[in-house]
Amino acid sequence: MNRHSLLSNPRNWFPLQTKSPEMAERESQSVHYGRSTIAHSVQRGLEAPSADAPCTLQEGQSFTLLVSKSDAVVQPFARSPKLQKKKVKGGALSQEQLSKHLEELQAERSRTEAHIQSLKKRNTDLSRSTERMKHRVCEHFENMRAILKQDEQTILDSLELDLRLTRTRLDQVLKDWKQHEDQVTKNISSIERALSKNSAAEDGKSQSENLSPKKPGASEKEIRLNEERFERLLKTLYSICKNLRAQLQRKTLLLDSFHVVIDKQTCHSQIIVTSEGRGMSFSGSGHSAPEHPLQFDKVCCALASCPLTAPQSYWEVDVRCCSAWAVGVAYASLQRKGRDKGAKLGRNRNSWCVELRDGNLSAWHNDRHVVCQGVGQTMLGKVGVLVMFNKGQIIFYDADNMVVLQRFSAAVMPVFDRAYHQLTEPLYPAIRFLRPPQSQLWPNHLEIGYLDVL
Repeated sequence: MNRHSLLSNPRNWFPLQTKSPEMAERESQSVHYGRSTIAHSVQRGLEAPSADAPCTLQEGQSFTLLVSKSDAVVQPFARSPKLQKKKVKGGALSQEQLSKHLEELQAERSRTEAHIQSLKKRNTDLSRSTERMKHRVCEHFENMRAILKQDEQTILDSLELDLRLTRTRLDQVLKDWKQHEDQVTKNISSIERALSKNSAAEDGKSQSENLSPKKPGASEKEIRLNEERFERLLKTLYSICKNLRAQLQRKTLLLDSFHVVIDKQTCHSQIIVTSEGRGMSFSGSGHSAPEHPLQFDKVCCALASCPLTAPQSYWEVDVRCCSAWAVGVAYASLQRKGRDKGAKLGRNRNSWCVELRDGNLSAWHNDRHVVCQGVGQTMLGKVGVLVMFNKGQIIFYDADNMVVLQRFSAAVMPVFDRAYHQLTEPLYPAIRFLRPPQSQLWPNHLEIGYLDVL
């Protein structure tokens, strides 16, 4: 019999035994008194004791409930430490706690002041570092200007020397002609005097025969500036100026150079990659290694091991030893299996490229292409690729003279797709070997350029 059943049934309060009439009367009065006490407590707003409430019942005594003398509710257990802590926090803080909190705030203020001073020092250091870099840049450009000035003066001195030598020769010829002129003038005067005095004709005849006519010699025609030499000089200076402008532009792009390493796991089985991962060659036979899930199985293509993450990234590919190729960028979602358009550079929305096929250079995206502009008579040596995520542009260069081959941007994307495809994912540098015509050899080698060395 449990405790609940014991309290709920008054008959179970005592063990069964023979009761006298006096005991029965006393028990009835005790029960009546207990019920009256419970009702009175309820009327005063106190809760009635539960079935588990302790009580004292002894033979010959009434049933007495343990009811608090005050009106407050009595807690059955003491408050837990957490409740006491919350109560202390909610109340007023002691002097010791206030002092400790003040010390913590003062320490926090000291740390904040120290950090602010550190930031101010960094600001000052940034200004000083910038000034030092500006000074060094100015020194380099001053050195270049000094070299250019010196070379300019050397060329001008060469021109002046050539002028002096030419003038010396010309003055000597001029002197000879002047002497001849003087002799002719002297003879004319002599003949005129003879005619005026009616002298013998023989004297005039003899004097006129002594002076033979003078004709310009062949050497006189050679007395001139070496214009052909200086025309070649002007062409050289023009080429140097053009290359210098290209190198200065390339210098800016080299600041954002990206170290491209080919991912061997993506390479087609007939592509051989050098140990450092920067050179690719085509092999007539495939590798015996098992096929990787990221590998191109039908298209002779490969991707870089790392994506482009910087706002601007630039790299170059040496294509001189390859007769048919494609260089570009692609999302990681580019298909790797099969030979349909989804796995070919430029033939889908996931890739952009320029490609050389049958001697023609064209730019491709979304299976549409345009002929590249600015291509000279000579074949390309290096292709530069610049990706600008912040502007949504992909630019291909002739890296030898920094001529723009093709610019993919919002202005030209309608040519490839009416809905401009933003650069929404990281891009991977991509390279593909193309099959040339039967009259040409199969492409051999492509090399990623080392841009950290000029």
